[in-house]
Amino acid sequence: MLKNQQSVEEAYFGETPHGKAYLYTIRNSNGLLVKISNFGGIITTLECPDRNGNNVDVVLGFDTIDSYLKDHPYLGCIIGRNGNRIAKGKFKIGDQSFQVEKNLGDHHLHGGTEGFHTKLWEVNMIQQGIELSYLSQSGEEGYPGNLQVKVTYQLNNENQLRIDYEASTDQSTICNLTNHSYFNLAGESHG
Repeated sequence: MLKNQQSVEEAYFGETPHGKAYLYTIRNSNGLLVKISNFGGIITTLECPDRNGNNVDVVLGFDTIDSYLKDHPYLGCIIGRNGNRIAKGKFKIGDQSFQVEKNLGDHHLHGGTEGFHTKLWEVNMIQQGIELSYLSQSGEEGYPGNLQVKVTYQLNNENQLRIDYEASTDQSTICNLTNHSYFNLAGESHG
């Protein structure tokens, strides 16, 4: 690869209940790479050099889409509309009360059973990365307002992975987005 050259490659990842999932591999000119799926915006792989200069995958994840379709601790996913818990699945905006799904005992966790981690996101390849977008319709999981979300992943030549979040809505709502990656800096297969 030439100095300052970066690439984004698309590969079929598998079938989901909502359609085809793809895996996008972003490489920088230093040999770092990150793999992100349009299913849940999941970071499945982040390879970078260890202290001996050997590339190791430092994010925990699965090799197949089937594993992501089963119950797991939100490995590498975009979490939303709300990252964290909502007690008893209830919240108020102004004078209006809302009830969202209870998917963790008596509480709501990370956007619900069908939160952003389960959605197929639209993908636009951009310089140094990809841009994912999703329209969460009013009433989805009990949340008010249509929420247009954009999440951008970029890998630069300073070996930085940057994640930017943008959202806009047509009425007051809750929006607390995050990425839910788990890291093992010794490499994912090292306990």
